Amino acid sequence: MARKQRIHYEGALYHIMVRGNNGEYILKDMQDKMHYLDIITNYKEKYEFKFYAYCIMDNHAHMLIEVVKTKSAKIMQGIQHKYK
Repeated sequence: MARKQRIHYEGALYHIMVRGNNGEYILKDMQDKMHYLDIITNYKEKYEFKFYAYCIMDNHAHMLIEVVKTKSAKIMQGIQHKYK
């Protein structure tokens, strides 16, 4: 069963976690992690969200963002789709 959609409003803060399937590594080395941060930076400019904090580990990452007009789901869809 899918979880309920997040409520969206300007200025909302979201703690977002992304992870690999079955705990698999997705960000294996520093180069992967820097590439992921570059993608976030590009989408930050595109969707104008505020990026307050992050913690990137090998098999998952945490982010704290503040949204403006674009929903957090759309932001993360773009970031995750771009990172391969």
